[in-house]
Amino acid sequence: MRVLFVCNNAFARGNGLSASVRVTMQGLKAHGVDARLMAVRNPDPDGPQPDFPLKHFKFPIFEPLIYTNGFAFACADKKVIREAVAWADVVHFEEAMPLQIVVRKIAVEMGKARTGTFHLFPHNVAANLALPKRNPLNGPLIRWWRRGVFDHCSHVQCPTQEVERYLRDHRFKAELRVFSNGLTLPEQPVVAEPKQPGDPIEILCIGRLASEKSQDTLLQAMRYSRYADRIHLQFAGNGPKARHCQKVAARLLDEGVLKVPASFGFFDAEELRALARKSYLYIHCAWVEVEGLSCLEATREGIVPVIGEGELIGTSVFALCPESLYPACDSRALAERIDWWIEHPEERNRMAQRYADAARGYDVNDSIQALVKMFQDALDAAKR
Repeated sequence: MRVLFVCNNAFARGNGLSASVRVTMQGLKAHGVDARLMAVRNPDPDGPQPDFPLKHFKFPIFEPLIYTNGFAFACADKKVIREAVAWADVVHFEEAMPLQIVVRKIAVEMGKARTGTFHLFPHNVAANLALPKRNPLNGPLIRWWRRGVFDHCSHVQCPTQEVERYLRDHRFKAELRVFSNGLTLPEQPVVAEPKQPGDPIEILCIGRLASEKSQDTLLQAMRYSRYADRIHLQFAGNGPKARHCQKVAARLLDEGVLKVPASFGFFDAEELRALARKSYLYIHCAWVEVEGLSCLEATREGIVPVIGEGELIGTSVFALCPESLYPACDSRALAERIDWWIEHPEERNRMAQRYADAARGYDVNDSIQALVKMFQDALDAAKR
């Protein structure tokens, strides 16, 4: 089976969609699928390159904003696209941007099977344009994605039940299949290390520093926590809100709310695992999130999460108890949850092992098998 993945940018550091594409394609190849990539060239000349490389399309005025959000648009070179689509048995869309619309038209023309994965809510795009949660862009954007790409697919992967519900509410025609993008698991189950609230109390937050990730919620929660003077906040990621978050953290230190300076940095996978293993809590603040595998990657190491809950947050499905949830963007509620876990270390240690065990239910190999079946079903449907 030959599967063409169509993705604007598969090589951005710190971009969850890009990371998911790379892991998925690697897994497919290990399962005997000939998976190839059409995307913009990797800016790192020593790094891997797409099988069907496209030039980088730079948007006038908006390119700096796009770059800081870890994204890049590809030029829709029809010569390259026709070559790639002609090669494929199945064309798989990772987005529904202008590139994918051009590819879809050619794939329909050539009679190729077509599938997709839904990775982004319209609200993700709107947030990066500094628009409010409710804005006039969300509705037209989801309709454009649906009509331009997804309604021309036989099957669409939904990483969470929340995504499936959202797509049904917006009348997607494709068959919707719910399965996680999955994560790589260690061969041996993780044994969570028992912890007591130390000095400092290590709290980890992983993700792009961006509006929709809402790291401000965690920072402002320090004003309401009874233990703020003992807490060390570690932010792992970069993004357009990095300077803002650093300024807010510095202000909290100057005002005496925090006694330990917050830390900011970008880390590779092994460094993130080490940070998770030494931390007392993991906080996932995003108010819009299709899946949020960074949360699972943390809990896999035996750490208790506190996750924002809302109608556009797929990550909340990973919570195993009410104390691991709070209303998204509510700093006071988040502070209450943080304080509860600090005051209940025995429960924290018991749940840390439960979270490590639960993460094993999201094995990327199971996701790959579900994806292969979806591709085969799409091929069969295209032949009928």
